[in-house]
This record gives sequence, structure tokens and C-alpha cells, in this order.
Amino acid sequence: MASFPPRVNEKEIGKLLLNLVDHTEVVRDLTFAPDGSLILVSASRDKTLRVWDLKDDGNMMKVLRGHQNWVYSCAFSPDSSMLCSVGASKAVFLWNMDKYTMIRKLEGHHHDVVACDFSPDGALLATASYDTRVYIWDPHTGDILMEFGHLFPPPTPIFAGGANDRWVRSVSFSHDGLHVASLADDKMVRFWRIDEDYPVQVAPLSNGLCCAFSTDGSVLAAGTHDGSVYFWATPRQVPSLQHLCRMSIRRVMPTQEVQELPIPSKVLEFLSYRV
Repeated sequence: MASFPPRVNEKEIGKLLLNLVDHTEVVRDLTFAPDGSLILVSASRDKTLRVWDLKDDGNMMKVLRGHQNWVYSCAFSPDSSMLCSVGASKAVFLWNMDKYTMIRKLEGHHHDVVACDFSPDGALLATASYDTRVYIWDPHTGDILMEFGHLFPPPTPIFAGGANDRWVRSVSFSHDGLHVASLADDKMVRFWRIDEDYPVQVAPLSNGLCCAFSTDGSVLAAGTHDGSVYFWATPRQVPSLQHLCRMSIRRVMPTQEVQELPIPSKVLEFLSYRV
């Protein structure tokens, strides 16, 4: 069995190693499993996600079907056990990546959902939609814990499709687990705290399309429709000891297990990100 990537000398750098051919439409997004297994998932306009094993010469392991329209984006949970996928529909799909089965569909958005990202402890899931909102979900229960609005007052479900100057294009979780960045068509980049319902910092950005935090969380990179990449200094805050403990616990315990702990209700709410 061949290993990936194969050993190459300096003269072979830039050489094509694999060409994964099976999608029948545009591939919109790619994500590697964070566990280092070299499992790759591709999201396509052909309404499917495909799981590839790059340790096995790019063998396609599974096709995940369930989307009724284009798939725009996908993201692994930090422990690689769960995959989120979103697309040209109002639903958010969660997949069990051990069994390659759908766990649940999260319902709540009023327009296409175009981006998704897990918190670094896997306890939260952020989704961005053309309904002008970012939702923060508990992926283990399907509950909406927070809502970050980009249009005030919020549009009704009927009007949601018409507020296209506030469509949210991208969302990204910072590695401190405290901050979320979003890009919208109102020419703004926003930085949110997960315990506040208003932005803690706002900056101008035209034609924003995608964004990602640097590893240390000090910089946000934002790509635009016109081919530019901008870099922003991000809000800096030393996480509290309580938050660091919460993240440590939530990395290994899903919500259902947390709810069974014999602890005071306030502590339970804190560990469940409900306060």
C-alpha cells in the first residue's frame, strides 16, 4: 500500500501527486480530518460529499448523500468524529464520521446556509446564512444557543431572501473559543464574543467572501471577490480559568454526558454554554 505523500526530492516539488476524479460538478470546499488520518472530504455542486483516503492512493471510501441542492461548505469537529455540511438549503447537516451516517439535520435558518465552523472544543457549531444571521448551535442536541444578527430589525422569514445587502458569506471560530468572525455583504467584518449579542469590533471590508483566524488567533485573514486578501488584528483577551476548564471538559464530553454530571445547575449551564 502506498503512503501519502510519497517521498520526493527537491526537483519533484510541485509535481501532481493525485487526481481525485468522481464528482460530476464543481467542487466547492475541501476539509481534512484534524486527527492526521489523511481523510479528506470534498463538497460539490453535485449535491454530494465524498470521503477520500489519501493513505490509500486517494481511494474514495464513501459518498454522503442527503443534500437536495449544491453543497457549499463542510467542516470536521476537532476530534474528527463529526462532519458538518451546509449548502443551498435552509438545513445544516451533521454526519457521524465513524459510521458515515447522518446524525441529524439542524433546522432554524431561513435561507441558504453557506459556511460552518466548529469551536476548538467541539461543543459549539457556527453557521452563516443568507438570512443575515450567524447561529451558534449545540451540535450534540441541535439547539440554537446564540444568534448574531447583521440586519436590524431582523427580517421575517418571508422577507429573509430579500435582504441580500446583509447576506453573511463566511464565519470562523477563533482558537481561544471566545470569538467568532463574520463577513457580510454590507461591507463589514465583525468580531463577536460568544457571551455577547453585539459585535465587540467592526471594520470595513468590501466584497468579503471567506475568512480564517491564524493559529494563535491574533490575526484574521479575509479573502475578497476581487482577488485580495486582507489581514486584521483581532480582539485579544486572556481566557478565564473557568473558560479554559470548560473547554478542557467539553473536548472529551458531549452535552448529553455533561447533563448527567451531579453538579449545581449554574455550573451545568456554564459547561453547556447556556450562560
